[in-house]
Amino acid sequence: MEFTKGHGTGNDFVLLPDPDGQLDLTPELVAALCDRRRGIGADGVLRVVRAAKHPEGAGLAGEAEWFMDYWNADGSFAEMCGNGARVFVRYLLDTGLATPAGAALPVATRAGVVRALVEDGMVSVEMRRPRLYDSSTATLGGLTLPGTAVDVGNPHLVCVLPPGVELSALDLATAPGFDPTVFPAGVNVEFIVAGDPVDGADGHALMRVYERGSAETLSCGTGACAVGAVALRDVGRDTGVIAVDVLGGRVTVTVTETSCWLSGPAVLVATGEVNLPTLPAAV
Repeated sequence: MEFTKGHGTGNDFVLLPDPDGQLDLTPELVAALCDRRRGIGADGVLRVVRAAKHPEGAGLAGEAEWFMDYWNADGSFAEMCGNGARVFVRYLLDTGLATPAGAALPVATRAGVVRALVEDGMVSVEMRRPRLYDSSTATLGGLTLPGTAVDVGNPHLVCVLPPGVELSALDLATAPGFDPTVFPAGVNVEFIVAGDPVDGADGHALMRVYERGSAETLSCGTGACAVGAVALRDVGRDTGVIAVDVLGGRVTVTVTETSCWLSGPAVLVATGEVNLPTLPAAV
């Protein structure tokens, strides 16, 4: 099986070219590919398939040629992945499967069609405007932390840390607890503190994230969008620009009246072939 390895601010993915939807991709195979000791290692798998050739993308084939079939590292599905979409677009362009043009490049996902632009080496994707819709709590190491529920096509809980709780001191080796009545399908949990002012931004947040189905990751694009929306609300704004520092670097979130743009680096680091029979419990 051919693969490419890529990442966006350390949020890493195994990309599988499958234009005609012929791969027999299973949760077990995805988990084996993402195994960091016995597989390739990644936060998730991105299958590159034409929308018309995938049952969940066929209805969007009139709007986008390519469907981003995203799987979490544990073999579960995710509705959307902002960094994944940026890496997906980098792959399409670098392999010639899509051609950059003046207009944004559409990509079909389980959360609908997103658009992407490439400027000055950065890949930006336009996603739905984050929707702040409820309050809830996360529990972690004896702490109960209040947070804001945010819908970015997938579910998030953004918790602003109170004074005296250090972001670097959080133990994210295990999943934070959450209220399943608010998040019946699980949730990505972001923990944030305010950062120093950044030129050109209306705010600056430092973030760590525990991703549903993948554990703590170095970055989460939709999580950064959720954080950006909460940070803007907390300074009394509906729109604006927030710089979000994740463990893997910095992304920029721009919330408009109608959508949210996520911008940052997207890098392809390796291509090769994986020997399927050697993977643990893959087949």
